[in-house]
Amino acid sequence: MQFCQVIVDIAHEDVDRVFTYRVPEGMALCPGMRVHVPFGRQHRVEGIVVEMSERCDLPPERVKNVTDTLEAYPAVLPQLLELARRIKESSFCTLAQALRLMFPAQMRGQRISEKTREVAVLTVSPDVQAQALAAQTRAPKRAKVLQMLIESEAGEMPVDALRAALGECRPMLQTLERMGFVKLEHREVMRSPYGAMERLSAQDPELTGQQKDVLAKLLPAVEEGKGAFLLYGVTGSGKTEVFIRAVRRAAQLGKTAIVLVPEIALTPQMVMWFRSRFGEDAAVLHSRLSPGERYDEWRRIRRGDVRVVIGARSAIFAPLEHVGLIIIDEEHEQTYIADNTPRYDARELARIRCQIEGGVLLLASATPSMRSFAQAGRGDLTLLEMPQRVGNRPMPAVHVVDMREELKNGNRSVFSGALLNGLKACLDAGKQAILFVNRRGYSTFVSCRSCGYVVTCDQCDVSMTYHSSENVLRCHYCGREMPVPRVCPECGSPYIKYFGVGTQKVEEEVKKFFPDAAVLRMDNDTTRAKDAHAMLLERFRRGEARILVGTQMIAKGLDFPNVTMVGIVAADAMLKLPDYRSGERTFQLLTQVAGRAGRADCPGEVYLQTYDPENYAVQAASRQDYRAFFEEEMFRRKRALYPPYTRIVRLLFETDREEEADAEAESALRQMKAFFERRSYLRKLIVSMRAMPCPVRRIRGKTRAQVILKIVDRPICQEAVGKMTEIAQQPRTSGACICQVNPSSML
Repeated sequence: MQFCQVIVDIAHEDVDRVFTYRVPEGMALCPGMRVHVPFGRQHRVEGIVVEMSERCDLPPERVKNVTDTLEAYPAVLPQLLELARRIKESSFCTLAQALRLMFPAQMRGQRISEKTREVAVLTVSPDVQAQALAAQTRAPKRAKVLQMLIESEAGEMPVDALRAALGECRPMLQTLERMGFVKLEHREVMRSPYGAMERLSAQDPELTGQQKDVLAKLLPAVEEGKGAFLLYGVTGSGKTEVFIRAVRRAAQLGKTAIVLVPEIALTPQMVMWFRSRFGEDAAVLHSRLSPGERYDEWRRIRRGDVRVVIGARSAIFAPLEHVGLIIIDEEHEQTYIADNTPRYDARELARIRCQIEGGVLLLASATPSMRSFAQAGRGDLTLLEMPQRVGNRPMPAVHVVDMREELKNGNRSVFSGALLNGLKACLDAGKQAILFVNRRGYSTFVSCRSCGYVVTCDQCDVSMTYHSSENVLRCHYCGREMPVPRVCPECGSPYIKYFGVGTQKVEEEVKKFFPDAAVLRMDNDTTRAKDAHAMLLERFRRGEARILVGTQMIAKGLDFPNVTMVGIVAADAMLKLPDYRSGERTFQLLTQVAGRAGRADCPGEVYLQTYDPENYAVQAASRQDYRAFFEEEMFRRKRALYPPYTRIVRLLFETDREEEADAEAESALRQMKAFFERRSYLRKLIVSMRAMPCPVRRIRGKTRAQVILKIVDRPICQEAVGKMTEIAQQPRTSGACICQVNPSSML
């Protein structure tokens, strides 16, 4: 008799343990399979088998049978079971929550199924087809159906295609089936996320010297099955070609690979490159796929039909076997961190998965994170460098424009004179340009010039952004909209003015100065529809527009050979945020967007507009000098005791009433003080710990308060993280709390 240990799909700590069930005679089970089991008063609860055994120490009357299986194969591979256990330990979540990450959400509750299509198949042999057709002289419509099937290439056609051509034809098909001329079958149809995606050349370009040097160190590690690397390569140095060659070597060895990108906007381009070289051996996983597309891609991967998976953060859970290589492009991006439960960092999970499966980890960026470059400095990662662009093309010339001087000279336009001149020269030369502004909408805020009142969201403590195309004010936190006031709600003054600049405003200004130039805008407002990212980028690639205006989704990874000019409209947008990483993020963003220019034969020009030209991040970005920035930033972090020298852990409380949020934060602070009182070995590592309101006090109508712990980064500090997670999971009569480690946003 066989027994199995099952984790039931209930995300509650009281049931966060295995339950023993009996395997019925004739049922084939193994770890990783999804099953229905009786649980409590419920007759059928979903669960996942995590272990099999021949013995059971429980009394027979207490052991129930597994009801049935949901699939005939393990939905969760053994290596992903182990990864889920690691997530449970590090994120302090239940194992059920961690296991949910391993397969499409719609598989739970069987909310998705295979798509089928009815097909009419001709069953008569070619030598009697003419007689069969002649027998239908008194039934002309039936004859047309038969004629179309005879003329079809494979002797079969989808029923919906026949219906589109001939009208309703099911009675005729059923009659032909009874006569033995046709057979109706239901066949599975895979939902494809690729559409009419353009295929690039499948030919391998000649490698540069630095690409060969990098691969000479990387490929032996892929063959051996161990190693962790940081590829620091300037924009345009050819990192993607290194990825492709490394993935190909892994495939030749019978291994598979995962390639992660930080933004959904970058996924279509990376998929296009890989599918051009690997064909159907490449699959894609990201959140913009429809449920059906995601399910079918997941099944293609699980069946072993593909060798490489490209996707955003969640693709780290792709059900690939024999993973030999995981690549994380633009590894500095915070989008690799999932802040909500279960919290995980895809970069850390990639390292763990490589250890479990004997794979190689390759982190890559033109602007590596402080942590990764420091790890390379102390030998935890092997540093690979590509300091030159392909073909020894020069880095773009960066012109820093002091907008304070523009104001003094009476220029109150969005654009400086230098940027306008550069844009005109670019367009006159028949080239393309990118204008970057890290704010969507038309204006950052709307204010009264008489009393200074700023229109804010009544659900969030942030100013509302004006969107001119719809003539509405919109909150970018909760999505609330309201009409633009004609008079000031505070003092009744009619002097309402729009301040700041967003993508819509930049687009409008461009059209004023260059009315004949076609302009595309790419931001969250224009990319809500399915495949909107890919379609916009493809239109720009084909030259349908001369100027692309966009937010940070156009700032990195994209390769447009005809772009020779980049304008950074407001370089200071991120510098003043209340976040210790504001300098790092500013440098990374400016360097990345500047790198979109001059990637082909023509040199690039970048115009960087700023009100703080002396800032160290702006200066380093203008010189494309990563090492200088790294040294300065690490000095500042060490002096102020910020990560990577410390760890910041935040408890974020959201409640309906202000006093509740503050009371919850104060209560948590008292619990943490009591916790540290009993642990002197941890107490001496504390840099600071306090409760306070969040910088953005309200979002979506919820008042926010926080407890922030800054503690010297040591493995033993995980105890403190565990305690704060325990506090976050305490039952509450109202509101919610989450625990964040080095949170991606401090707002």
